[in-house]
Amino acid sequence: MSNPPRRPKPTGQRASSGPYVSLVTGPSGPTERASKRVVTTMALAQFGLFVALLAPVTVSLALKTQQLVPGDQAAVVNGNVLSIAALFALVANPVIGRLSDITLSRFGRRRPWMFLGAIGFVASLTIVALAPNVPVLIAGWCLAQLTGNAILGPLLATIADQVPPEQRGSVSANVGVMQNVGILAAAFVASWFVTDMLLLFVAPAVFALITVWLYCFVLPDRAITTRPDVGGWKGLLFTFWVNPLKHPDFGWVWLSRFLLTLASFLFVAFRLFFLQEEVGLSQQGAVDTLTMGVLIYTIALVITAKLGGWLSDRMLNRKVFVIGSTAVFAVGLILLAHTTTVPMFYVVEAIMGAAYGVYVAVDTALVVDVLPNPDDAAKDLGVLNIANALPQSLAGAVGAFLLGLGAVGNNYTALFWGAGVIAVLGALTILPVRHRMTRNADGTITGSIATRG
Repeated sequence: MSNPPRRPKPTGQRASSGPYVSLVTGPSGPTERASKRVVTTMALAQFGLFVALLAPVTVSLALKTQQLVPGDQAAVVNGNVLSIAALFALVANPVIGRLSDITLSRFGRRRPWMFLGAIGFVASLTIVALAPNVPVLIAGWCLAQLTGNAILGPLLATIADQVPPEQRGSVSANVGVMQNVGILAAAFVASWFVTDMLLLFVAPAVFALITVWLYCFVLPDRAITTRPDVGGWKGLLFTFWVNPLKHPDFGWVWLSRFLLTLASFLFVAFRLFFLQEEVGLSQQGAVDTLTMGVLIYTIALVITAKLGGWLSDRMLNRKVFVIGSTAVFAVGLILLAHTTTVPMFYVVEAIMGAAYGVYVAVDTALVVDVLPNPDDAAKDLGVLNIANALPQSLAGAVGAFLLGLGAVGNNYTALFWGAGVIAVLGALTILPVRHRMTRNADGTITGSIATRG
């Protein structure tokens, strides 16, 4: 068995900052544009997975929790279920991402994990749907986070595997679009199956399995014949770490993603309860209003995501879009703190949807641009996913703290003002990013990544 080729050390740069020669895609990652078939089925798989993974976070788990515990305890119990299970996502995504990076299989690196993960995901959500008590509910949702991230980590890594930089903004926009169209679909599923817990959880899971398997069959997942040296157990331990001193751009992007995700989940996790307690709606009325709000949010997001991704590719600038959209999202959260009517709730949803659309499109492209090593794409994206999963774990506790401030009862003003301040900090942490994009004579795009250490 031959040893893996050494990565060249570029002249005048440290080895850690150079254009790596990937074992799979060659120098600096893929150079040919991904086919329409790959891009389309990738987006469809993202949509299917996000419907099943985010429906519980958005509505379904709240409804299930209200079925198992008294109404006045449901918000706190639901937050605790989300927080505990998010720890499994935090660990699973980078670990499975690392394992997919080094998987030797004639079926490729990413495909086996996505294919088998989809089966486990359906089984997990079946357990959640049938859970007779809170402990079983927690166990089932933890398993769902584990198996769902066995799909998500390798799936997102295929963007780095398959998509060149000049196509990355528009393709990365699909992640944000499909994630939020998935939330919209989840809201409709909740309104259709609000009284049938089995269909509420299992129908989206089966749909996710079908779409992920379709992508597995279409994906040109190149196999590797030599397992990269990850440095044994010490190397596996560092699965959870990318040195921010050597890769400061990645570090700042990680921190920004963490802060905005925390702000977003403070909104998402408590939105249904907010509509019931502050706007004064019944459970069915709150679900219906949430569904319409998510529809408005998603329409705004789809328009601005595709536009933002397209513009960032052509303007060769990711930072200005990420900073501006994060700031507008913060404004939306602060307006929500003073919302008491359904029409105003819809206006806020439109503002936040438009802002988040630009953010998710361009920030995902920025993340892929600053990955330290294309061969470790899933591992490094897994480290980034800690910035997605950890806030979910913290949102319940942070939200409960903010809700408990001041007067008797739930303080939603403090909750959403706090979320807005956190989002502003997320915008500010993008300022130090030094990544630059340049267009070559042949029309391709390359990026220079600032490094230290």
